[in-house]
Amino acid sequence: MARVLLADDNPTSRLTLQTVLEAGGYRVDSAASAAEAVGLLDRSEYELVLTELAMESPQAGLQVLAHARMKEYRPATALVTSWHAGPDGRLSQDAEMLIEPEDLPELLGKVATLIGSRASRRVARRMRG
Repeated sequence: MARVLLADDNPTSRLTLQTVLEAGGYRVDSAASAAEAVGLLDRSEYELVLTELAMESPQAGLQVLAHARMKEYRPATALVTSWHAGPDGRLSQDAEMLIEPEDLPELLGKVATLIGSRASRRVARRMRG
């Protein structure tokens, strides 16, 4: 079972994504801040690190990804967000996150692809070295 670290300070987004990922067969650890995510990265290994961009600071998610990418085991990394374009085209953040049921297979497929491509690169590096 692949391990995923999910970092998002919005509890609704974090719990929704965690529930979807766990239903898809992933083992998920979640963090409500970049500092908490970095601590989890220092204690465990993950196949994928998903993080919101802006948490306690506008660039907190990038700090999480940078820390993850420094790990020797090199997990796959991606930014997630609950921001979306409203009817006027401007970005806004809702208090709730909605994942359409028909989008769930696509989301889980993208997660599997991220994990699979990173694992393939690791195997190729081991075979070369």
